[in-house]
Amino acid sequence: MKRSYQYIVFIIVLLFQQSLFAASQFDEADKILTEFYQNTKVPGLSVSIGHKGKIVWSKGYGFADVEQQVKIDPANTKMRIGSVAKTLTTFALARLIEEGKVDLQADVRKYVPEFPKKEHTFTVAQLAGHLAGIRHYNSRDENYSKKPYATVMEGLDIFKDDPLLHKPGSKYRYSSYGYNLLSAVIEKAANENFLDYMQKVVFDPLGMEQTYADHLDLIISGRGSYYRYQDGVLQNEREADNSYKWAGGGYISTTDDLVRFGFEHLYPKHIKPETVKLLWTPLKTNDGKATTYGLAWMSRTDDDGDFWIGHTGGSVGGTTQFWLFPKYDLVIATVGNQSGLKYGDVILQLKRQLKKTLK
Repeated sequence: MKRSYQYIVFIIVLLFQQSLFAASQFDEADKILTEFYQNTKVPGLSVSIGHKGKIVWSKGYGFADVEQQVKIDPANTKMRIGSVAKTLTTFALARLIEEGKVDLQADVRKYVPEFPKKEHTFTVAQLAGHLAGIRHYNSRDENYSKKPYATVMEGLDIFKDDPLLHKPGSKYRYSSYGYNLLSAVIEKAANENFLDYMQKVVFDPLGMEQTYADHLDLIISGRGSYYRYQDGVLQNEREADNSYKWAGGGYISTTDDLVRFGFEHLYPKHIKPETVKLLWTPLKTNDGKATTYGLAWMSRTDDDGDFWIGHTGGSVGGTTQFWLFPKYDLVIATVGNQSGLKYGDVILQLKRQLKKTLK
């Protein structure tokens, strides 16, 4: 009996020591983020770090709701992820490509014949890679739309009659509205409501239980509030209804869920590795010049020679960084509940610190 008791005590001590060691690995990361939080005065910041398929550290700084003093919880606090939503959308597109239901080189009007014919045709790939010539927001007020849109097809009304900005393939021009049209392609090809299809083939299989379409009229547990700085004063953000752009920037999520999504691309289970490569490969303009954008995935190589793949997100009351570092089996996701939050080089600092300590 005495020996059994000693063994149990030994195990408890060992586990405690291991937990202390694990926590100490992130002391420097915590210092970097604490300094960033204090310097920017962002109301709330959520950070999650994934390594080798596990969420190894996450922390909230500040408040999900400043007035009610509700603290950030990376596992449950849902904030606007902005254009990171595009990567979620092309995961659904990837499923349809693998099933032979979408041809990337096909004319978009093959799937959405209701979309008005333009001077030039453009492909699904050009649409997803911002080469089609579809316009982006033409004013700040469009970002603050309060009009609810009941369907994906209704959301096309905003821009469907506008001319293309350029001949498809000739230029890279970023366009969130292009993803409105891409969601219509997905909906038509899947023969299913876009939001329902996203739930079925993206969020449910990947265990993203805290990711939702940003419905203003629904009660969503854990949803944070949205803020902006005006003349140096923290204010509540203006109301915005994101139903016009689910696919391009209309989701709320947690940083923990974003890390789970990142893992699916480092260690794919629900799509093929070659499909991940397809999503990540930068497209080219008609003259053969590569962009730095694949099918909703930005890529870059930093001054250390390290390859990054991911996306940024800027929305009304939310600013996101979501990056994968395949060489280090590392995923970093951060969301601040503030419009126009400037991250500077904080993700680069984190990467440099983490690659020293995570093995």
